[in-house]
Amino acid sequence: MYVCSCFGVTDKQVKEHAAAGACTPRQIASATKAGTDCGSCVRTIQGILGRGACPRRELLEKGQGAAVLAAEPGTARSAELAEAA
Repeated sequence: MYVCSCFGVTDKQVKEHAAAGACTPRQIASATKAGTDCGSCVRTIQGILGRGACPRRELLEKGQGAAVLAAEPGTARSAELAEAA
């Protein structure tokens, strides 16, 4: 089933990205563009992602924000952390 008709993103694609570590609609949007045009699919994406275990969310709750940034490729902070290591 199509979740995002603007960009042709299916529920299967959202689930695949979630299995690969995407925990939020914003992370799904970064990977697929879903939710970045009209936005009507964001609630559906939230429903697919649910409130299950999320490694990134768990790190943030433990106060390990630097580990979350390092885990997200393409962020300026992750490049700084990679160079410092």
